[in-house]
Amino acid sequence: MIKLTRSLVTAVVVKHQGKRHDVDLDPTSTGETFKYQLYSLTGVEPERQKILVKGGQLKDDTDLSTLGVKSGHTFMMMGTPSGDGSARLERPKEKMRFVEDMTEAEAAKIEGATPAGLQNLGNTCYLNSTLQTLRSVPELQDELSRYSASSAGGASSSSSMGDFSQFGLGGLGASMDMTTSLRDLYKQMSETQEGFPPLMFLNALRIAFPQFAQKSKTGNGYAQQDAEEAWSQIVSQLRQKLKIKDSTTNGASSESTTPQTTEKSFIDKYLAGRFESVLECDDPMAKEAGEGSLKGEDVFLKLDCHISAQINHLRDGILAALEEKIEKKSPVLDRDAVYTKKSRIARLPKYLTVHFVRFFWKREAQKKAKIMRKVTFPPELDVVEFCTDELRGMLVPVRDKIREVRKDEQDVQRARKRQKTMHKQEEDDKERELKGKSPADAEKLAEDKAADKEKTPKAGSANAGAGGDTELPDVVYKTDAEFEAERAASILTAKRELLELINPELAADDGANKSGLYELRGVITHQGASADSGHYTSYVKKEGPKDPKTGKRKEEDGKWWWFNDDKVSEVDAEKIEMLSGGGNI
Repeated sequence: MIKLTRSLVTAVVVKHQGKRHDVDLDPTSTGETFKYQLYSLTGVEPERQKILVKGGQLKDDTDLSTLGVKSGHTFMMMGTPSGDGSARLERPKEKMRFVEDMTEAEAAKIEGATPAGLQNLGNTCYLNSTLQTLRSVPELQDELSRYSASSAGGASSSSSMGDFSQFGLGGLGASMDMTTSLRDLYKQMSETQEGFPPLMFLNALRIAFPQFAQKSKTGNGYAQQDAEEAWSQIVSQLRQKLKIKDSTTNGASSESTTPQTTEKSFIDKYLAGRFESVLECDDPMAKEAGEGSLKGEDVFLKLDCHISAQINHLRDGILAALEEKIEKKSPVLDRDAVYTKKSRIARLPKYLTVHFVRFFWKREAQKKAKIMRKVTFPPELDVVEFCTDELRGMLVPVRDKIREVRKDEQDVQRARKRQKTMHKQEEDDKERELKGKSPADAEKLAEDKAADKEKTPKAGSANAGAGGDTELPDVVYKTDAEFEAERAASILTAKRELLELINPELAADDGANKSGLYELRGVITHQGASADSGHYTSYVKKEGPKDPKTGKRKEEDGKWWWFNDDKVSEVDAEKIEMLSGGGNI
């Protein structure tokens, strides 16, 4: 360490916000060094400091010896610290750890870590894309971590091989339970940033559903499969195996409101919706003969988007799928007739899967074909119009309130940007006004402005001069901290108002959507014109980093992860908008 002697330094004074700071200036250093000295005293970051010297501002690369400063010289400094102004150089409270010193599992959990990819085991891109998208449901990972085949009613193996799951070898034991294999796979993926081979889960899938073990027509390896079929089979298996405890309050009797715990499928709670449908015969003779409409209910695990020459948008495709023609025997006419089935959503799940029906069976060619038509989809889907009148009445107040809050938030952000622009303009004007003046003149001008500011009445008041002119008050700018405090308070108020708007019946179903609005979080795409070949990849929206102390997620950066088998990369949201020509799920 080099220690400066008193003979090499010059004692100067720095005035900042009404305070005097005695500072030892080293003439052999630069302006940047001097700014860091002031940072330790005032908390104002060097890039936010404006130190007035003769001829303008002190630059970072200025040689302080060229200023000719003498002992006792006074500098004027302007600028405020970012945040709450309490920033200081302090010793870290926690010991710093370098990535090189962490285990692979620890490094995979730090902020900014790249999620694990999945190795392609021979035409398994359909499975890799499906698994990566399904993994984006946080509640699923939490519930899988608590799952055991024995507690779910499955056969448990007493073999010691069952303990090998932590090494990725659970599938070598007596149990080939798909849910157990999925649990182990997701755990192993959370402990690495490398491409992981989903071998055990793939074996379990092929045993449970032999269609995925079909060989390629060329005789080389396994055949390409449909990601939608893989998704449906995995979800159906989870629906049978993954049970959760669901607490509901029995309000039917006035004597008892005791919470009752029942066992429920995880999929039914978070990913399944319910249709209410009406089936009517199109033949007028059936209606004349007294055949009425038939009402029914159906559980759905995904919404279909039908694609035809008239479909350009996701909304149109969903509407088309909610009305279908069915040919069946009419009990009144005693012959086959065409019926129209109209469905509306009576229950919305928290997570909604939408299937773009691009693959179909081409009779004349006797093979599966793909519809390549461009169908656009929004980053946020409003499904209120697809719902029953009863559910729509519950959703609309909440949806409209959310949109109102968003508009208010946008207005605040715009006002914040305008204020920063105006403040910067004023600072630049002051700088031009002070440029060319001596430090003493600059100091006097700044003190005069501060004195005038104290005399200026607060916002909302004005003084009339002798000539009858109105003196406008100076604009008082809010700090970033004040903006954030107001934003946090407004968000809290909005949350309370939203909770009051939610229908009690809807509020009791904590696995249901409460607004009818869905944010796009994951996309599986198929590249290629052939249904029997091509390549699947998936996109999953990045979550905000998790605060290790509170466990809450911070603000997202709007970017997405692109999972291309074992290759994982970050892409902008604009990339997702370009998928409208080949999205499959």
